[in-house]
Amino acid sequence: MRYDSITEAIGNTPLVRIDPAVHGLRNIDLYAKLELLNPFGSVKDRSAWNMARLGLAGAAERGETVVELSSGNTAKALALLAGMHGLKFKSVTNRMRVPEIKELLLLLGAEIEELPGQSECLDPTDTDDPLTRFHQRLAEPGAAYLHTDQYFNPRNTEAHTAGTGPEIVKDLDGRAPDWFIACVGTAGSSTGVARVLRDHDPDVGVIGLVAHKSDFIPGIRTIDEVQQVGLFDPATYDTIESVTADEAIDGMLTLIRRCGLLAGPTGGAAYHGAVRHLRPLDEELTERRTAVFIVCDRAESYLSYVRQRRPELLGKPPRKNSAAALTDAEVRAEAAVVDTEGARQWMASERPPLVVDLRGPHAYAALHIDGSVNIVDELFDELVRGGLPFSKNRPVLLACPVGEKSARYAALLTRMGHPDVRSLSGGIVAWRDAGAPLVRD
Repeated sequence: MRYDSITEAIGNTPLVRIDPAVHGLRNIDLYAKLELLNPFGSVKDRSAWNMARLGLAGAAERGETVVELSSGNTAKALALLAGMHGLKFKSVTNRMRVPEIKELLLLLGAEIEELPGQSECLDPTDTDDPLTRFHQRLAEPGAAYLHTDQYFNPRNTEAHTAGTGPEIVKDLDGRAPDWFIACVGTAGSSTGVARVLRDHDPDVGVIGLVAHKSDFIPGIRTIDEVQQVGLFDPATYDTIESVTADEAIDGMLTLIRRCGLLAGPTGGAAYHGAVRHLRPLDEELTERRTAVFIVCDRAESYLSYVRQRRPELLGKPPRKNSAAALTDAEVRAEAAVVDTEGARQWMASERPPLVVDLRGPHAYAALHIDGSVNIVDELFDELVRGGLPFSKNRPVLLACPVGEKSARYAALLTRMGHPDVRSLSGGIVAWRDAGAPLVRD
């Protein structure tokens, strides 16, 4: 197979049947759409190329910089595409959460700008959010950027109505599957594929998967974050279900060890969510059906993610006093949480807590709870490894962007013997949305 450009190799990825001995479904053929085999390594190759290709020549003439609000696979694909056309690429994000992706982007020549923000996702309704302000500036006349705008650009979705969806139908001999299961990030792939499949069969069941509220799974939004994505339409999905980080890693291990698929945690989440959703339906079937899920990217970029949560899988001993080593079930069972109203009453009581904000210094400076102290979560993690960082006599309220990190630390400190430590439910985002006061430096 011969191509004149690597971009011609984007798409036409295999649809591979998962051995029933692995998933245990008796009446459903489960297929994986292997988007990890795109030339840059992920499903985002399609949308990055479709969003950028019409503007690259003009951007090169004007000496513009390609820019995207991305900390993952979209940034990686755009950095490569920009370099091929002699352009610079800038990744703008609230925070790079996967070290391997950050290092790879730097290797590709990308500039990375980490702006303060209230959440891990762009919130277009929050005019005080620095990511939102940057996003608005990109649309101003005369901006020296080619902004691909993955959260709102319809060409993100069109990449999958033109490619991914029709490929699935073709490989199933002109039929749509009975179910399509997809993780929801920018919502481009799930929306585009669902549109094509329902054009062939309006009865196709579409299951959207999001990360559990207290979890981080690369490439997947939580149910709160996904509401902020411009391409997201809840009507696309028959149901939206959550997946935990532990379930994503379990699914990833199954795909790697049992199926020979070097899937990342997003693919693992899609597999786990698919089998979990389909199993009770399978028991009632009397004829064969089909289901398809997407394996978004590869495992190699997420070894640090696995090392933090399951060090034993990489031959490492469990980390002492490690919040990441707690299972999601342990966090839910042991973390004391308090909502915004409860937290405000607690702070006004005779024995108020020490409020610790775990976000980065820029985000803290932009907006924070009055009287709180800022200890970045990486530093807090080091402090906790050495033992309880606070006196047991001092109540503590922990806050992070959406309540994920703070819940893990609350569970860990409780396990370590602190009698009164709680996590702010929903984090600073929930505090802001409730209209509670925030101050800025």
